Order: sequence, then C-alpha cells, then structure tokens
Amino acid sequence: MSKDLLYTNGVIAAREKYLLNDKIFKLCDLSAEDVLRALSESGFGKGAEAASVYEYEKLVSADEAAIDAFIREYAPSRAEASYLLSARDFHNAKAAVKARYLNIGLENMLAPAGLIPAEVIVNCVNSGEYAPLGNVLAEAVKQAAALFSEETQADASGAEIGIIFEKALYTYLHEACAKSGLLKKLLTTKADMTNILTALRSVDEDYAVKCFVAGGKLTEKQLSSLFDEDKEKAVKAFRGTPYYDFVKKCIADKSAGLPLTSAERICESYETEYFTAKKYELQKNQPFLYYVFRRRAENSNVRILFVCLLAGMKDSEIKRRLRAIQ
Repeated sequence: MSKDLLYTNGVIAAREKYLLNDKIFKLCDLSAEDVLRALSESGFGKGAEAASVYEYEKLVSADEAAIDAFIREYAPSRAEASYLLSARDFHNAKAAVKARYLNIGLENMLAPAGLIPAEVIVNCVNSGEYAPLGNVLAEAVKQAAALFSEETQADASGAEIGIIFEKALYTYLHEACAKSGLLKKLLTTKADMTNILTALRSVDEDYAVKCFVAGGKLTEKQLSSLFDEDKEKAVKAFRGTPYYDFVKKCIADKSAGLPLTSAERICESYETEYFTAKKYELQKNQPFLYYVFRRRAENSNVRILFVCLLAGMKDSEIKRRLRAIQ
C-alpha cells in the first residue's frame, strides 16, 4: 500500500472546507432540532437520514463510515491503516469471545470493520480456525479461550478478556508501526498515558502491572511511584518527562475524589493536539493523519453536542466539554 501523497494532499485540501472546525461551538446555542437540520444541510453524514434528533447517531455513523472509506483508499502505507483501523479488530475479537464464552448477545457489541471483516473474526472465534486473524490477534483469542478451560473457568471474566486484548493491541501496533518514526512516537505516548491511567485506576500495583501495555518508555520505577502515599513524591518522579503535567492533573483529580475524565480526554485527544501544534509544518504522511484525526474528533464533538442538548444542558456547559479543532 503506497499512495501518491501529493494527490492525497490535494484531495484533503478539497475536503477540508467541509470540516466543522470551531463552528461546532456556534451550534451549542441552537436547539437539537436546529443542529440536526444544520448538519444535514452542511453534508455531515451524507446519505443518512435522521427522522428525529434521537436518530442523530445515524449521521455520525455515516460520517464515520466515510472516514473509514477515506482511510482505506488513501492511507499512505499499511502502517497508517493499521494504526487507525486495527483497534476495531481487537475489539471485535474481544466481543466475539465474550459472546461465545460468557453467553452475552453479540448484537450491538461489534464495531465497524477494521482491517478484517467482523464476520470473519466471529467465524474464527467460533470455529477455532484462527489463521485469518494474523499471529498477534490469533494468540490473543487463544489466550482468552484458554481462560475458559476446566482449570481456569471459575476465574474467567470480561475484565480478564479485556486485559488480554488491550495488551495484544499494543503489541500488534508496536510491530505494525516499527518502520514509522512518527507512528512509533504517537504510540509510545499513548502507551505511557494509558499505563499512567491504568495505575491510578487499579486497586493495587500487582493488578496494574498485569494490565500495563507494551510500547511505552516510562520505567517500572516511575509507574510504581504512582502507588506512593506521598502524592507530591509521585508527581516528582515524572519531572523531566513529557507527562509531568498530565500526572499532576491525574493525581489532583483523584485526590479531590473526581473521576479521571479530564485526563482520559487528554489521552484521547493526543494525536489531534500533536498535529494541531505543527499544522503549518506538516509533511509526508502527516496531513493525511491530521485530517483523519480531526474528522474523528469532530464526530466525537457531534455526539457530545447531541447528548448534552438532549439532556437540557446550558450552552456554556456544553462548550466546556467540546474539543477545539483547528
């Protein structure tokens, strides 16, 4: 998979004018009905029809499908496609394993296809023929299925399954992006932030270590410091790293009894913020990645907007929850 980047960047330039960007904030002042009308008229979710504001997800899903199609057609290489789409495969395999072994209905559990059709993944899990999944995903399915052997079935749970697939995803991405310095950098930061959040959510250090994903650069000593009762000491352990402010925010929120929602949002927004800071210096595959991350962030904002409007929240409260996209 190798594409003409000049042509791709031209396609992006033509499509960027349809992005909502900061217009999303103006929509906060409208009713849900007016927002639905405005989005439909702007071409958002093209091809989808929402009969009422309660069907806004149809527009979002249609726009997400359009982004997926763009990725499949214009991804500069297999590495970018893997970084952007493969998480769906691991999610769908996890869902299929849960459905089979925990007697949970598969309906509404599957995500849109990643690099492998969802039905192929489900068939592999149910048949035990794992070859189409590739080495890393196949091994994760085997490990998850092994939880339900006669020896371990009593300890098997959805959480255990989730840990297996989360760790496997980062292992896969580390291999798939090995030749891309940029994607490795993004992945390293995401892995480190994920491990920080995992540590702060975990009941004890042993459980956190069990959940940590590969690919980050933080040392075991630094992550262990998050369990120190002296929270100032814990923060100091990250001085000189890119995560000092992130950890400081996490610990402040946790100490105040607040959920780690803000920190989770920072982690989820990392790629978009990374490219936004360099938007006038983007080269090679960077315009492609920046465009995709903006489109995805835009979909998240549209979801947040409708949920908040339908809950009767004030425009000022809604705007605080949205992410600025430039």
